[in-house]
Amino acid sequence: MSGDALVLAVVLTVESAGGAAAPDPAAELIVFGGKVITVDAAFGVYQAIAVRDGRIVQVGSSDEVMKSRGANTKLVDLGGKTVIPGLIDSHVHPGGACMTEFDHPIPDMESIDDVLKYVASRAEALDDGEWIGVRQVFITRLREQRYPTREELDRAAPKNPVVFSTGPDASVNSLAMKLSNIDRDFKVTDGGPGFIERDRETGEPTGILRGCTRFVKSQSSGRRATAAQADDRLLELLRDYVANGITAIVDRDGDRGEVETYRRLHAAGRLPLRVAISQSVGTIGPIEEIEQNIRRIAADPLCKPNDRLRIIGIKTYLDGGMLTGSAYMREPWGVSKIYGITDPQYRGVLNIPPDRLLPIVRTAVESGLQFTAHSVGDGAVHTLLDAYEEVNRTTPVRPTRPCVTHSNFMSREAVEQAARLGVCVDIQPAWLYLDTRTLVAQFGYERLRYFQPLRSIFAAGGVAGGGSDHMQKIGSLRSVNPYNPFLGMWVTQARSARWYDGQLHPEESLSREQALRFYTANNAYIMFLEGVIGSIEPGKRADFVVLDRDITTCPLAEVGDTKVLATYLDGKAVFERN
Repeated sequence: MSGDALVLAVVLTVESAGGAAAPDPAAELIVFGGKVITVDAAFGVYQAIAVRDGRIVQVGSSDEVMKSRGANTKLVDLGGKTVIPGLIDSHVHPGGACMTEFDHPIPDMESIDDVLKYVASRAEALDDGEWIGVRQVFITRLREQRYPTREELDRAAPKNPVVFSTGPDASVNSLAMKLSNIDRDFKVTDGGPGFIERDRETGEPTGILRGCTRFVKSQSSGRRATAAQADDRLLELLRDYVANGITAIVDRDGDRGEVETYRRLHAAGRLPLRVAISQSVGTIGPIEEIEQNIRRIAADPLCKPNDRLRIIGIKTYLDGGMLTGSAYMREPWGVSKIYGITDPQYRGVLNIPPDRLLPIVRTAVESGLQFTAHSVGDGAVHTLLDAYEEVNRTTPVRPTRPCVTHSNFMSREAVEQAARLGVCVDIQPAWLYLDTRTLVAQFGYERLRYFQPLRSIFAAGGVAGGGSDHMQKIGSLRSVNPYNPFLGMWVTQARSARWYDGQLHPEESLSREQALRFYTANNAYIMFLEGVIGSIEPGKRADFVVLDRDITTCPLAEVGDTKVLATYLDGKAVFERN
């Protein structure tokens, strides 16, 4: 067989093959003649898989597995190609990501000049007074490593309010501040987190908002999609996940509307992969109402075990971001031109005080829900782990598989505490790849010793699952953040980054085997599906992927270039490369 061609539909009969009668019932599908990497406990390697009723019934040598063929068995000759379990992304935001460019294409922005040119182009396309939004273009990934200033945004769009928003933080122009009633007397009054940066000499707002973008009164200036159009966009994205070998995802912030969309698509048999949901829960307002909301979610029928669609828990936001300058740290950030930080004692933004976090976590655990919170800085990670520790005194947390989402800045103590409590972490290697240059410039190399400490987590017996935090655009490498799992696997092993010389603490690199577990078996555990998916074993669902290379033996530099030739879900080909 030449190149990447696969024999994908060879149907043989027992008579024509001259073989003995097959056992009853026979396999419906046999893939053979390849290198099947099981990612089971022994990390076994075989040649063939037999499938019946959507499940794996046999794994072994081609000769052994071929004995289960029958009159109507479909045979797929792998031609020596590598097969791995279906990959799992532990952290995506598909509902919003798929709609990013529905109104108009958004160019890549790698510099302040790129940002200002885009703002100016939107000002030309819109009427005066219409809002211009630039979202999730992170300053860590701009060559200048800073926010666009209020004055720069004013010049680019003098007659339009502009918000350069990066999650909970933003830089806004003068008109946006005026329309949002943000002036030198502004104060956060809703009981939530955040503040505005001020010039240290004049006291005037600089235009940078920390943790309080919710006060910006922006309005959408783009066209609105119909329900059918939104469904089509979502399905287009989900199919692209499948084309990249992803057969299961965790939506880590699904709101009520998105939950209903998944429910409807699943009922219609249209979901092309498995979906677990961490439903979003607000944490501003009376604590009794928040607890009631958590219990209401726990009563949803989607919380019952289901290997295609399930609500597994809830998601909150404990701190800000390292990409924006508001992650909650144990030590001060330090005055920073990069992030526009003027207070030498500033440690970031903690959105939920510990005494308020505790009852929220306890309610989720008592309700049988997996709790997770966006926790980027080591201060936030320790705060959440301490909450789990306290709840665990009376109610074991391990059965709910509690998580720390992002968990970028850790410590030796945090790694050990998480493993002891049974707390999982879902980590996004793309952040290391895209943001190391700026983080080293801000914090120095040594302070990043426990940045995404994956080898330490594995060594401690903890569970770390790989994800992307995909936020915007369709396309595995052009997206914000890239959801190509092979890029992620390469990063976990190489610890190398864009625009950065050398490696970031290579002592935390994963092995080839660990990198595969990171995106398969570990994420299956986080999804409560370790008995169903995550490895190629008899009895499990037949979710597997055919690759154009062996990612366990090819040169490390080539791992990120891996292409998927075919993706199978329940033993059916849901993607085949032409």
